[in-house]
This record gives sequence, structure tokens and C-alpha cells, in this order.
Amino acid sequence: MAVEGTVQSIEVSAEPQHVYDVALDLEAYPDWASGVKSVTILEEDEHGRPLKVDFDVDVMVKEISYTLVYDFDYDNGFAWSAIPNDDIRSLEGHYEFNALDDGGTDVVYALKVDPAFSFPGFLRKQAEKQIVGAALRGLKNRAEATS
Repeated sequence: MAVEGTVQSIEVSAEPQHVYDVALDLEAYPDWASGVKSVTILEEDEHGRPLKVDFDVDVMVKEISYTLVYDFDYDNGFAWSAIPNDDIRSLEGHYEFNALDDGGTDVVYALKVDPAFSFPGFLRKQAEKQIVGAALRGLKNRAEATS
């Protein structure tokens, strides 16, 4: 799951499977993930996991839409990539959920975004860091509140 870009982690006081399930409940993202306005699952696999999903997101400078394709060929997480469109040239990311000795989870989130609109590189990097940090804090709060 190597993704260059922004990588951060956070410890969550909940079991890895629970945190994984919260992260995979994409339709609930507007309730807890900063900037996510709506999520529409277009396609699922035979296990009910999302394969293709539309997102509408407020990224501070404008609202954008994109479609993510998910990959579940990992033991302790999942990855995604965007289908290029007028808003996103490329977007890749992944979550890893690693068990801690105390029963909690170390969550690693990696994200690399290349917007299709004018956005200075140093601001893009700052936006990535803010998106990843906010997502991890939101996931932690949601997982701990529901475990």
C-alpha cells in the first residue's frame, strides 16, 4: 500500500475490526468526516464492501466531486484511487489498522492528491495534511464513541 504524499497515524481505543468497520461505513462519512457533503455507493462486492463510490467534498477552496475505486487485497486495511475527472487528476490513499497490545488500534492513513484545478504545491501539501489529520481525529472519535 505504498502511497507517496501525506502519511499520519493515530491510536484509537477500539479493536481493529471495529475501527475498520467504522472506516468502511462510507455512507456515514458526512456525519463525522470534515468536508464530506455526500457519499453514494455505486457498486459493492459480494461481501457488501464498496467498490465504486461517488463523493462530494468541500475542500476549503471549492466543492469537488470524484469517484473512488476501492481495493481490499490487504490483510489489515484497504486502499482507494480516484477516477480522473475535471476536479481530480489523481487521488490515492489507504488505511491500515494495526492491533496494539492493549486491544486498541494504530490507524495509519496515507493520502496523495493531485487536483485538476490550480492549487500551489505548498498549499496542496498543507491541505493534504489537514485532510488526513481531520479524518484520523474524526475516525478516532466515531470509533471510540460507538465501540
